[in-house]
Amino acid sequence: MALENAGLAIGGSGASGPRRSIRLGLNIDHVATLRNARGGARPDPVRAALLAIEAGADGITAHLREDRRHIQDADLIAVKAAIDKPLNFEMAATAQMLDIALKIKPHAACLVPERRTERTTEGGLDVIGGMPTLKPFVAELGRAGVRVSLFIEPSLEAIEAAAAIGAPVVELHTGAWCYAVEMGENEKANSEFERLRLAAAHTASLGLECHAGHGLDYDTARTICALPEIVELNIGHFLIGEAIFVGLPKTIAEMRAAMDAGCAQAAD
Repeated sequence: MALENAGLAIGGSGASGPRRSIRLGLNIDHVATLRNARGGARPDPVRAALLAIEAGADGITAHLREDRRHIQDADLIAVKAAIDKPLNFEMAATAQMLDIALKIKPHAACLVPERRTERTTEGGLDVIGGMPTLKPFVAELGRAGVRVSLFIEPSLEAIEAAAAIGAPVVELHTGAWCYAVEMGENEKANSEFERLRLAAAHTASLGLECHAGHGLDYDTARTICALPEIVELNIGHFLIGEAIFVGLPKTIAEMRAAMDAGCAQAAD
């Protein structure tokens, strides 16, 4: 893939040059959620992926859950075949999901925690307690040429554990910060953002690539893009929700503009 060779692909190295640019991955899970609410083939997650890439997204993220509540196995295969940008496969660390990942061979796989009772991913992986389980997953996916990231809390200990098991990338869970911002809990929001700032800096100091995601909107994406260590955001629910009102291309374009504004702020 051209972007991968240029060092701009989802899960790849950051862009070099005078202008910093952060990659945007669109999570298409909620397109599938809407489709599955009624059954049938529409709206089509593949169409959403292609529209998003045409509008400026750098890659597509999809989470195949154990209960298949939104993305289906066939969706992953169809999206990977249709797009010319990287596919980031979010997956639980289970034998079934590992087998699927090794067959599909997405560009990247993000290991996430998963509970059947949750509406969405509620926290980061327990990397410290799960090291014996996670380490062989990271190794086997890496041997297959799949770049592995771990979805973790902005904790220094979790970052060090991720480095210890050989994960080249971590994705910081921004949910607690975004929720505090949304609720107007300024003190909590400031505290959570400081955790993210310190975590991002520590990630870079250990030689890991730093991504972020969960709960981000235009404003919070602009803010977190000012952290110089962040190289990629993965956003789903907000973008798909906004697209209902203004269309997916406009939503992607506005998110790109917000991210670029954050990068420019960091450069000032």
